Amino acid sequence: MHASRSFASASLLALALLAGCQAASTPAAVASASPRDDLLARGEYMARMAGCNDCHTPGYAERGGDVPKAQWLVGSPLGNMGPWGTTYAANLRLKLAAMDEATWMQYSASLHTRPPMPDFNLRAMHAEDRRALYRFIRALGPAGGKAPEFLPPGQPPAPPYMQLVLPASAPAG
Repeated sequence: MHASRSFASASLLALALLAGCQAASTPAAVASASPRDDLLARGEYMARMAGCNDCHTPGYAERGGDVPKAQWLVGSPLGNMGPWGTTYAANLRLKLAAMDEATWMQYSASLHTRPPMPDFNLRAMHAEDRRALYRFIRALGPAGGKAPEFLPPGQPPAPPYMQLVLPASAPAG
């Protein structure tokens, strides 16, 4: 009985070693595809959950998120007018195409911009989430054109734009 258990153990060990040899001979491209795919899937998830498409993809909110990925994150001609002036959601696909990963990681960790961009959310993301966003957006490839330039307060934007009107301050009393 003891001999058959030893034989079975030795057989399992041999199979495990053979499986290890087979895995070691797998091409590097195949072996590394899974982590890359995971990072791209994570980046797509982050873009959806962080609301990037809400502003940076034309028609995304109006169509309930039913916009093909080929049209994602190309910026928007919709102005956001408020006391800060008028801002436009940047074309992230062109912006990130012009940055290497190290530049993006530094930029996204320290971004301070005008409303309505929730830059504080981007700065608060874990580095791996920001890296995943970068890789996903880069994988989409460059597309679209440059968004309109920021307009300072008092300079009227061309339509379309949304205007944020703040209530008057209550008198001190």
